[in-house]
Amino acid sequence: MRVAVIGIGHVGLVTAACMAEWGHDVVGFDNDPAKVESVRGRSVPFHEPGLEELVLRGIDEGRIRVTGDPAEALADVDVVFICVGTPMKADGAPNLTYVQAAAAMVATHATTPTVVAEKSTVPVQTGERIRQALALQAQSAGGSSRHEVVSNPEFLREGSAVQDTLFPDRVVVGADSARGHEVMRRLYEPLLSGHDCPYVATDVKTAELIKHASNAFLATKISFINAVARICEMTGADVHTVADAMGHDVRIGRPFLNAGLGYGGSCFPKDVEAFIHIAAEIGYDFGLLRETERINRDAKQWPVGQLRRLLWNIGDKEVAVLGVAFKPHTDDIREAPALEVVDALVAEGTRVRLHDPVALGHVQGRWGEDQVQLCKSAEDAIRGAHAVVVATEWPEYADIAPAQLVEWLEYPVVVDARNVWDPTALLDAGLQVASVGRRIPAAGV
Repeated sequence: MRVAVIGIGHVGLVTAACMAEWGHDVVGFDNDPAKVESVRGRSVPFHEPGLEELVLRGIDEGRIRVTGDPAEALADVDVVFICVGTPMKADGAPNLTYVQAAAAMVATHATTPTVVAEKSTVPVQTGERIRQALALQAQSAGGSSRHEVVSNPEFLREGSAVQDTLFPDRVVVGADSARGHEVMRRLYEPLLSGHDCPYVATDVKTAELIKHASNAFLATKISFINAVARICEMTGADVHTVADAMGHDVRIGRPFLNAGLGYGGSCFPKDVEAFIHIAAEIGYDFGLLRETERINRDAKQWPVGQLRRLLWNIGDKEVAVLGVAFKPHTDDIREAPALEVVDALVAEGTRVRLHDPVALGHVQGRWGEDQVQLCKSAEDAIRGAHAVVVATEWPEYADIAPAQLVEWLEYPVVVDARNVWDPTALLDAGLQVASVGRRIPAAGV
């Protein structure tokens, strides 16, 4: 089938590459010339494991091309994916300006009747608005809309987006006509026939709600275990063991029960706030999600509190912070908890030494050089620092031995906000430790 993807960011480019992998002919559109030129130059403009290989294969086999010309992108296509940003407004509502602009683009430039698929995360009832935008733009041109609107939310995780798209645990499609489902089933046939993947067929509004409900639930799960972690710290229990035992229950499951700095990224913070706003607009007070947000805010303050406990005054100290991306295996720093940790330390007058394997380029110039030093290696960050804080659970940090920490640190203080190290091994090496969800007595330095 012939597929157009509007927006070649994290969602759009992964969608384009995977559609091409399934044998479809794909054209990606973006109004950012830098993104278009990056892909044309055989380079993916962000870090996502496995994506560059997939994109290059699609280009080499003639199944992927990119353009900044909407007329070229939308000529004679069967399906158009809208994969544009939906940033959060000041009041928590999602900004759907880019979605409306994409719909108007389809109405203006599509040369044949097509299925317009929402892939961006949008609030319930957005499909109706897209239909309205298509109709208004068509009327202004003296015609009528011939396009079908469906909802096909993505459930990919940054850092494993390619695998999540190629091998999903479900495909959700909301359509209000038989034609919409027929086209989308044909589109996903290479996946549905080759894997045991359910096709969840529903209406547009329900599909839109499924996406927000899924992300809000996962965010709540993270906040729940962080609340349990505070109780564990106060009582001397171990949150990791608690989470493992909970996870054996098939009704609960182990994923997203990792206590730490809380959730971040481009989805959970925005989607939780959007869901609260959507509920309020229709008269429902979603208090559970407001508490989820509060617990998440508190989780980001934990490392600085632990540094004060272990170091007393931190304004005259140098602290190594390991990780700035909101999670490992991505360079995305949007709503990254590490940023709030660094900002809080800088506000205290602490000098920060910051390392991340792939994301440092995105914080270049964010702080003054006298406030934050960007380090090329974890060792460079840690050596001579008065303490180290783990803010992102990159695997390479877990490989640092306790003896190396003792050798590199000026003071033997470790604040493990992601529980990457065995606290017993750290204590046995003579380090003073703060570990999320564990009560570990520490003497003064």
